Amino acid sequence: MGVERRDLGKAGEELAARYLERRGYTVISRNFRVRGGEIDIIARQGGDLVFIEVKTRRGDSHGSPFEAVDARKRQRLTRAAMAYLSQTGQHGQPARFDVVAVRVDGASPRVELVRNAFEAAP
Repeated sequence: MGVERRDLGKAGEELAARYLERRGYTVISRNFRVRGGEIDIIARQGGDLVFIEVKTRRGDSHGSPFEAVDARKRQRLTRAAMAYLSQTGQHGQPARFDVVAVRVDGASPRVELVRNAFEAAP
């Protein structure tokens, strides 16, 4: 991954974290990595544990950010979430997957949230 792309991703995750906090989420972890997967942001909202994928794009030439969370990506996120729940002893905890799209193609970035974006993948 090139430096410019990595910097874009980091900037998008920072914008997403601030956006989520303004909406009542409490960020508890960022960039949780396990073999075969990574979760960009883990947060709490109300009684729910929320696993959040952040997709940042300069435009839609490669499709929308939401389209990038395909079946393969959902499986990886599910595996990483299960590992997090196991490592932290929170197996019965209500949890969901949200996706945040950050578009930086104009004068100011646009941030969009989809709550309950998908169910855990098998």
